[in-house]
Amino acid sequence: MKKSDSIILFNQRQIRRHWDEEKELWYFSIIDVIEILTESVNPQVYWRVFKKRLIDEGSNETVTKCNGLKMMAVDGKMRLTDVADTETLLRLIQSIPSPKAEPFKLWLAKIGYERIEETEDPELAFDRAMKIYLQKGYSKEWINQRIKSIEVRKELTDEWDRRGVKNNKEYSILTNEITKAWADMDIRDYKKLKNLKKENLRDNMTNLELVLNMLAEVSTTEISKEKHPKNLTENKIVARKGGTVAKKARQEIEKNTGKKVISPKSAKELPRVNHKKLST
Repeated sequence: MKKSDSIILFNQRQIRRHWDEEKELWYFSIIDVIEILTESVNPQVYWRVFKKRLIDEGSNETVTKCNGLKMMAVDGKMRLTDVADTETLLRLIQSIPSPKAEPFKLWLAKIGYERIEETEDPELAFDRAMKIYLQKGYSKEWINQRIKSIEVRKELTDEWDRRGVKNNKEYSILTNEITKAWADMDIRDYKKLKNLKKENLRDNMTNLELVLNMLAEVSTTEISKEKHPKNLTENKIVARKGGTVAKKARQEIEKNTGKKVISPKSAKELPRVNHKKLST
């Protein structure tokens, strides 16, 4: 089995999955998920019938996103099986008439309700983020930096909106330019250094990395306000300038400490909270 392939357990049952480096997406075996949720004796047949029902109901787009991929079969051979990314898989689960699928459906409804609440009161998003990070075991010092970084990021994306940057693809391009400028590596290489896949890069930064990333983003925001870039090309130039401000700070820190700022540490190696202390 390739390094990018792995098996996850769901209630002691196996679900095959594959990591796509280019798209940065996990793909899961639909047959494995159906077998677990429906306990069907023949999940392949169940999937064929289920696909036809979805098409008849007008869910053609969901079905077309379920592509074939070779995965290790029970007999030890690589065989073609339909797979789905996380978003498509959750859509499929919503349509599966099974008691075991109900917890997923309730969870999705709860998440949807919370997002609507956050639209009405954005402060709720910060409160929920704080609780989630505490539950994951991050230190309060780190969490304070992370919450501040979210605020800085929002100010930057608002500025980009004003400068005609509207879609997520352009956000990603500009974010990558900032990261390359201050860290001397693009986001993909940065994540590889920390051995990350789908995980959020900022959630796996040290305090110092977070501070420098914030400096790069806030510098980009301020330069953009003065330069008034009019298109993606001009925004990229501003992004590099903002990142360069943080790069100079990074180099000065490294010169005075003799240590590299960019760390291979991921979240599990960052300072953690003592949960026993939190509960007292």
